[in-house]
Amino acid sequence: QDLKKAIGKDDFTQEDLSNFEAPDEQTEQSVAMLSNIMMQLGTLEEVEEQLQGGIDYFANGLEYHHNPNYNSRTIVGDDYSDSYEKGYGNNDVKGPDAFHGTHVAGIIAAARGNNLGMKGVANNVQIMSVRAVPDGDERDKDVANAIIYAVDNGASIINMSFGKGYSWDKEAVDKAVKYAMKNDVLLVHAAGNSSQNNDSSDNFPNDGFDKKGLFGPKNAKNWLEVGALSWKKGENTPASFSNYGKENVDVFAPGVDIYSTTPDQGYGNASGTSMASPVTAGVAAVLRSYFPELTAEQVKEVIMESAVPMDYKVKKPGEKELVPFSDLSVSGGVVNVYDAVEMAQTVKGKKKVKKSNGGSSGSGSTGKKKKDQA
Repeated sequence: QDLKKAIGKDDFTQEDLSNFEAPDEQTEQSVAMLSNIMMQLGTLEEVEEQLQGGIDYFANGLEYHHNPNYNSRTIVGDDYSDSYEKGYGNNDVKGPDAFHGTHVAGIIAAARGNNLGMKGVANNVQIMSVRAVPDGDERDKDVANAIIYAVDNGASIINMSFGKGYSWDKEAVDKAVKYAMKNDVLLVHAAGNSSQNNDSSDNFPNDGFDKKGLFGPKNAKNWLEVGALSWKKGENTPASFSNYGKENVDVFAPGVDIYSTTPDQGYGNASGTSMASPVTAGVAAVLRSYFPELTAEQVKEVIMESAVPMDYKVKKPGEKELVPFSDLSVSGGVVNVYDAVEMAQTVKGKKKVKKSNGGSSGSGSTGKKKKDQA
């Protein structure tokens, strides 16, 4: 357009270009380039037609092969009054911030032996990423659907590093927990970071069933509730923020300054029962890999009974009062993968495991681990 304005014509020939005296070096270069093109292609109109044809060709190719305008991430709203609705939501699994989930996944199963970053608790296990919670404030309906989805797609352990103080639709979550229990899936849940006693203060989701029925279970036998430890010794061993409970927190695991994977190939520290829960889920993944004949309930029992006791007094989280560490959880101990594996070898599994190549796919003669999804 600038060249047309300088020449004073909307349509000009190669002769017009030859007779035109460019006012500056930049215009002179433009004239020379256009003159060269017109020598090969003809008139200006033909040049513009050729250029537009090339633009259309590559644009169509981009659209055909990469479809940049296609949107498969359409947000589908849901009916708030329907607790059991499915097929809604946002397919953007990364969301606004993927730090928390990436950190949790790395604790469970970051690759071992590659000299990068850190080592996950379990080796050669599969992670199924399910974004049930966008960034806190999870809805019961979403939690229930996430549990059911994970169960239906083959998970044997579900780690849940989230929680809240009120559950407006607990019945829907309870049904999902029972579904997981029926399908032998272990649920591992973070106890919370409010320095509260979960025996006297609510923390959801949890293993208690509101509507038990005449013969229904009072609690989920496939549920592990996990408190957090610090790296400090003595009275400061429990994390100051961790929830606790002699009846409702099962075991403690490391949860302060835990180094793990972060988005964009990074590594970093984070603290919370959100970190202690995947440590425990990782131990469970080791057990379900090597001992596939153990049920979810048996894996829970092994983890709790093999927990290392701390026979001294500690500060009750959030307070200065000293109490026996054993008063903070059901097991009174700290998860230990070595002791758990030792104990698992003495437990007779209740599940039948298919044999292949002359041995079982767990701890049999093949020596291979079964890949588990956590």
